[in-house]
Amino acid sequence: MLKSAMILAAGKGKRLRPITDKTPKPLVNVGGMTLLDRILDHVEQAGIGHVVVNAFHLGKKIAAHLEKREQPPVKVLFEKELLDTGGGVRNALGEMGKKPFFVINGDVMWFDGPQATLDRLAGVWNSSAMDALLLMQPVVRAEGYGGRGDFCMDPLGLLTRRGEGEMAPYVFAGVQALHPRLFSSTPEGPFSLNLLYDRAQEAGRLYGVSHGGAWFHIGTTETLEKTRKLLENGRNNFYRP
Repeated sequence: MLKSAMILAAGKGKRLRPITDKTPKPLVNVGGMTLLDRILDHVEQAGIGHVVVNAFHLGKKIAAHLEKREQPPVKVLFEKELLDTGGGVRNALGEMGKKPFFVINGDVMWFDGPQATLDRLAGVWNSSAMDALLLMQPVVRAEGYGGRGDFCMDPLGLLTRRGEGEMAPYVFAGVQALHPRLFSSTPEGPFSLNLLYDRAQEAGRLYGVSHGGAWFHIGTTETLEKTRKLLENGRNNFYRP
């Protein structure tokens, strides 16, 4: 069912300046590969044959990079204004069709656990119960992350946001499956996917899956260098049961 994917690659990557003044964050090299190519390798492995990448900041560089890659087939969707995560996906709905699809942040990096991550999400997806299924990384295993977490998750996978001033055991890992119906009655122009997560939570249709492998938060130049050093030191098998 989940045979389409959208990769969000339009952002400016402000926290990685000055690197991102000339290089879009999805094209930052980590361990000999760009973040975008690492994501596309996961997508190709999952047998996904329809991929849309949105672009805005240094978008021509993203398009030129993708032209060098044969698989999977990718369509670049240039935005005239920066539409944020929700607006970016809404803008691409005409390309995604009427079935649920993956949405992946263009700056995430992960290693699969015992099962390929996208296959696992596809196996858990249930259209009758879910509008959104988010990949969750346990905070204690989130490389480079120093925040308070995003969500709590019950034994059935139902997600609830942490309260203000509280801490939560899971951080959203930037990989998800969404149903197009989630975008009904959404505004034109920029808006965050967080708006839709809140709607899905209120309806009891926001679910999560705990990631079984490693995940890296590359938010600053410091965490970027830390991740590069981890890979250079031979820590290339990050699966943790």
